[in-house]
Amino acid sequence: MASKPHIVIFPFMSQGHTMPLLDLSKALSYQGLKVTIITTPSNSSSISSYISRYSNIHLKEIPFPQVQELPKGCENTSQLHSLDQLFLFYNATKQLQEPFEEILRDMSKLQDPPACVISDSFLGWTNASCCNFGIPRLAFHGMGVFAMAVKKSLSIHQNHRWMKSDTDSVDVKGVQLCFELTKSDLPNSLRQMDTFLSQFYVEAEKSDLESWGVIVNSFSELEIDHVASLESLYGNNTRAWCVGPFFLYNQMEKASIGPNPYREWTNWLNQHEHEKSVIYVSFGSQAYLSDNQLNELAYGLVLSGKDYICVVNSNNWNPPRDIKKGRGLFVKEWVDQKWVLAHKAIGGFLSHCGWNSVLESLSMEVPILAWPMQNEQHLNAKFLVEEMKVGLQLPTVTRDGNTVRREVIGEAVKELMGGENGKRVRDKAIKMGKMAKRAVQVGGSSYKCLNELIDQLSHVSPVGNGNGIVHSTLATSE
Repeated sequence: MASKPHIVIFPFMSQGHTMPLLDLSKALSYQGLKVTIITTPSNSSSISSYISRYSNIHLKEIPFPQVQELPKGCENTSQLHSLDQLFLFYNATKQLQEPFEEILRDMSKLQDPPACVISDSFLGWTNASCCNFGIPRLAFHGMGVFAMAVKKSLSIHQNHRWMKSDTDSVDVKGVQLCFELTKSDLPNSLRQMDTFLSQFYVEAEKSDLESWGVIVNSFSELEIDHVASLESLYGNNTRAWCVGPFFLYNQMEKASIGPNPYREWTNWLNQHEHEKSVIYVSFGSQAYLSDNQLNELAYGLVLSGKDYICVVNSNNWNPPRDIKKGRGLFVKEWVDQKWVLAHKAIGGFLSHCGWNSVLESLSMEVPILAWPMQNEQHLNAKFLVEEMKVGLQLPTVTRDGNTVRREVIGEAVKELMGGENGKRVRDKAIKMGKMAKRAVQVGGSSYKCLNELIDQLSHVSPVGNGNGIVHSTLATSE
């Protein structure tokens, strides 16, 4: 009987990229696998607290390079002073290659080589390292299959580069679309090809193409129509392993969403007796609205006539004085989003459509009011609204920086929470949420896919070459 494989996981140093892979680590640990997570010293403490109860999960630290133009001690994108420093941070991670390879070399000397490395797509250089050591590499993108396929197709074919108008339809070769996609729906990494940041993304995409597989935080029932497209764009029989939602394995293990965190916002929610009566508003940790837009948002929530809980990423902004307390709550501290979305009082989510937020919302059977802002969020919004029909689009959302007016926000919230269209997408979201939970249970699509992956990795045969480098042969599936 094949032994349980040893898996190395290397997350990118950003909360939205790291947390899903920590949840995946737990899921692999439940299956009895040894998992080694590679990270840097300042990220280690937060990761340790998240995995401390799992004896099969281990941490290895490598030093983050000192870069003069970055804030002192910066080892996570949350510590950057501005988005202008993002490219410098991305570029600095390339200097982690040598210490990463040293860890792989030490593992092979100790007769404990990994059966595979799961690394973030932003760490594209890990693919070359894994090839040198003969270790299969699975890429993790932190996004869904549809958005990944669109980005991969356009990165390869580049047919969007010659489009002049943002309203022109995009021909996405190899991807079936049941709705119109325009240039304005594309992430800036594809729209602005002449920046250093875009060149970094293109370089990462090219490195990604040689990966043995892709690990996807999604489930077949949600994106089955696009899995084959994604795999064909990779070529070389690359498999997309849809084994998510990752965080739900943890919830299945605990049989609940977790204990009440005892904060002002939990007490406020617990006072609501009516189910699905509150809309939750949050735009993630990297989206920042102007004070004027926050004011319009606040007034719009009041105009909707619905109760609301709104998370704000601005220490300097305060709600206008004429907004009365009671109907809503503005929160500036960290919020356990999964706990909030699971609360019986929550009936809708006004969201930026980051993929982690999308999965958490749908898994808790909560429909989405889409307000995409950056990266692949416009693609996610289109997919959710036009194809899956589990959400509504906030009207007049554009990239030109124009303020979305309070009247528009108020009417959209009212429709999601109580209108006919809102009822339609709520029913779809409830069905999708039940599918998501079944997917990670024994016999579910993601559960079976994860076990198939583990079975393949269990047949990796490490062969040393005498230099501390291990080359692996991987059994192919029939």
